[in-house]
Amino acid sequence: MSGVIGIRNSELGMRKFMRVAVLMGGPSAEREISLRSGAAALRGLRECGYAAEAVEVTGRAFTLPPGTEAVFIALHGEFGEDGEVQAILDGMGVPYTGSGAAASRAAMDKLATKEAFMANGISTPAYALLQRGDKPQFPLPAVVKPVRQGSSFGVHLVREPSQMGAALEDAFRYDEQVLVETYIPGREVTVGVLDREVLPVVEIAAPDGWYGYEAKYTPGRTRYLCPAELPEAIRAEAQRLALAVFDALGCEGVGRVDFRLSPAGGLYVLELNSIPGLTETSLLPKAAAAAGIPFATLCDRLMRTARCDGADEKSSREERSNEGLAIDELK
Repeated sequence: MSGVIGIRNSELGMRKFMRVAVLMGGPSAEREISLRSGAAALRGLRECGYAAEAVEVTGRAFTLPPGTEAVFIALHGEFGEDGEVQAILDGMGVPYTGSGAAASRAAMDKLATKEAFMANGISTPAYALLQRGDKPQFPLPAVVKPVRQGSSFGVHLVREPSQMGAALEDAFRYDEQVLVETYIPGREVTVGVLDREVLPVVEIAAPDGWYGYEAKYTPGRTRYLCPAELPEAIRAEAQRLALAVFDALGCEGVGRVDFRLSPAGGLYVLELNSIPGLTETSLLPKAAAAAGIPFATLCDRLMRTARCDGADEKSSREERSNEGLAIDELK
């Protein structure tokens, strides 16, 4: 298999899975981003020699191709990162990439992550939890964000009191609960974790210091410095904290931890992304490349971490050899 990049021929026979399905799309606001991540993962897996097939998820229904041995989850947001699809795959006994259902739910829920950070002594910006109709009494500038959402949907930096109403209205479009969080001035950095290997720190130099949706997904809009130009002590602390966050939330396989770095050198954890993007502007592939891991090898390493919490994975895999598996729309 001379076309395989970064994978020795001897390693191909060591793989647990070869016939894999890439789940992409889904019902969330991040559907289009998921399709892009999934398409990239599909190319990477095929480049490594996997018999990979795309499965575009619409709603909460999907069918795995006959003989599927494992699943690469490229679903972002609702149904993908909230533990729902993981619980379904656990019940089917189908191994999958990334964290299990419980850790995925915790990482997706910004309130749960805040509580986990504070319980483990991990610095995070101060916050208040709002329900619809609440009147925030919170010092500005502040960041408004839905509790369970990703890719900066519904996230706003509020600098003036006149901006708060519109920011809350948009955030509540995505969730019934919203966090208002202290804005930490300074720099934004992120650290990926790949099968417990901590990757180089990436600095995100966004326009006006705000890494919103357009800055994330418009090529050329944001500069990325990898490895970030940081003092060694801060770099090492960011990597240490990234693994501490990964463990505090019970994550497995892969994750990406986002920080704000204050002018005084303090690191504040914002969140962990349990299914980091794999698009042309995504951060995990940039960090992996800086660590000498080509994109196709990154996909292979992710696939090798696939596992599930199903009780009878072996018999379920045998049943899949002769027929496809369909998941009906959840009631």
